[in-house]
Amino acid sequence: MKKIKVGFQGELGAFSQEAVRQLLGDAPTVVPFQRFEEVFKALDKGVTDASVLPIENTLAGSVHENYDHLLNFNVRIVAETNVRIVHNLMALPGVRFRDIRRVYSHPVALNQCLDFFTGNPAIERVPFYDTAGSVKMVMEKGLTDAGAIASAVASTIYGAKILRKSIEDDRQNFTRFFLLNAKQRVLPPERPVKVWKTSLVFTTRNTPGALFRGLSAFALRDLNLTKIESRPLRGKPWEYLFYVDFEGKEEDPVVQKALGHIAELADFIRVLGSYPRGH
Repeated sequence: MKKIKVGFQGELGAFSQEAVRQLLGDAPTVVPFQRFEEVFKALDKGVTDASVLPIENTLAGSVHENYDHLLNFNVRIVAETNVRIVHNLMALPGVRFRDIRRVYSHPVALNQCLDFFTGNPAIERVPFYDTAGSVKMVMEKGLTDAGAIASAVASTIYGAKILRKSIEDDRQNFTRFFLLNAKQRVLPPERPVKVWKTSLVFTTRNTPGALFRGLSAFALRDLNLTKIESRPLRGKPWEYLFYVDFEGKEEDPVVQKALGHIAELADFIRVLGSYPRGH
C-alpha cells in the first residue's frame, strides 16, 4: 500500500510534525515546506495527499495567513488536534549556557519566551523562519556562541544538546492544527466522536445589524459558537469575511437549517469542513 504524503510548514522536528503524528500516527511520509502557501499549493496540485497546518495559538492568537489560504484554495478541513508547545533552548554539544550570545527561532516562539530573555538580557533574540530550522542552521554552521529554541524532537533529529527545558512563559501554550484534504480524502484513524465541529466563512451585506442577524442563525437553534474571526475582504475596503467555528455536523438537519438561514442573508458562504472536535 502506498504511503500517503503529508505536507507541513517548517523543517523536520517542527511542532507541525508532532501534529501530523497526533492526527495520523507514524505511517505517513512527511514533506516539509518553508512557506505556508507552498504547503497549500502542493496539496492543490496533488504533490501531497494531505496537509497539516496551524490555525491558532492560545497565546499568539490566529494564524491569519492560513485563514486567507483556506479561502483561496479548494481544500476541506477533516480533523483538528491541539499540540502542547514546549520550548527548549539547545545548542551544539559542548557549548555551555554561558557561551550563548544570541538565540534563533521563529518570531512567535521568541515572543513566547520573553521572561527567559528578560532574565538573560545579554542574550540577543534573532528571528528565523522556523523553530526546527533554527536548530538545523545552528548545527550545520557549527555556531559556538548561539542557540536555538525548538521542540525536544528537533534536538534529537539534529543532534543538539538541550541547555534549558520548557522556557516558555506560559505552560498553557497550545497550538490548534487542521488536517486538510483536497481531491483525495485522507482521514485520521476512526475513533468515537463525542462532538463534531463545523467551520465556515461568509460575508454579510454592509448594513446595520447584518452580522447580528447572521449569527442569530446559530443562537436560534442552540448551536454553540466556538470561534469567530474577521478578515479583510480584498477589493472592498472596510468590508470583512467572517470565519466561524461551531459545534455540529454539516449533515445534521439543524445545521442544514442554520446554513440555509445564513445563506439567505449572506452575499457569500462556504463550508470549510466538518470534523471531530480535537483534544
